[in-house]
Amino acid sequence: MTETNLPSSSEGAGAPQRCGLIAIVGRPNVGKSTLLNALVGQKVSITSDKAQTTRHRITGVRTVDEAQFVFVDTPGFQMKHNAALNRNLNRTVHSVLGDVDLVLYVLEAGRFGLDDAKVLSLLPEDKPVVMIANKLDAVNRRAELAPWLKSMQERRNFAEFVPLSAKKEADVARLFKILKPYLPEQGWFYEEDALTDRSEKFLASEIIREKLFRLTGDELPYTSTVIIDKWEDEGELRRISASIVVEKDAHKGMIIGQGGERLKRIGSEARQELEHLMDGRVFLELWVKVRSGWADTEEHLRSYGYE
Repeated sequence: MTETNLPSSSEGAGAPQRCGLIAIVGRPNVGKSTLLNALVGQKVSITSDKAQTTRHRITGVRTVDEAQFVFVDTPGFQMKHNAALNRNLNRTVHSVLGDVDLVLYVLEAGRFGLDDAKVLSLLPEDKPVVMIANKLDAVNRRAELAPWLKSMQERRNFAEFVPLSAKKEADVARLFKILKPYLPEQGWFYEEDALTDRSEKFLASEIIREKLFRLTGDELPYTSTVIIDKWEDEGELRRISASIVVEKDAHKGMIIGQGGERLKRIGSEARQELEHLMDGRVFLELWVKVRSGWADTEEHLRSYGYE
């Protein structure tokens, strides 16, 4: 993703620094990760059509004039399953909400379902909540949004209503101006050019997992993960060896594909994106391993990097 061109104005000159933590929450698949990437101006969180794509607390940072916005992307609240993985994801969301200064509650514009209502009921009462009506570009008749917005206003006293499309630079720039007054006056947490607090190794595992989900579609259950086994820097070249961990032998076959073609494609697409992200050559080696029940045990989750 190319960097969003934000207006740099002189109004920030001499103004006190502002900095704050902003949670991005909502049910799965409302566009939280896409919004985070747009706000940061570079990809820091993976996206796919599969629910439960985001599993970790991902921090994205953007500094505009005197204000530093520290965005925290969260997993979508898991309502349906009670596996250890889902309990872990929900704990992550709750811990984020306890720490932040501001909450962005993301919905699909014109839509409010049971899962959206459940997320809304879990939001803290003592923090300002900005309602983001995302995917505005998918709404055919804008006039129909007015009664929907009115009905949403009756559900909670939101600090702001912001209809937008995370894919439009002008909408993203407008959102920064709306959010800025809610940031506390304090020093910045990160350097001015920081984009994320996550390591290259973490981003590499996430990019591989994104390609895995995108290229297997609905065939593969979301209980699969990626572990970086080896990482070596040789000048401009990075040698990376990673394991895709699944729960069943049948899932392993889905990923490898006929003649190994699907695994080769996952590796090829991940390597190309990693080279772009890291601005250097990457040698990527992928393996597929079966670990039955990994998503149901806290011990496995901790060993695979889940908080």
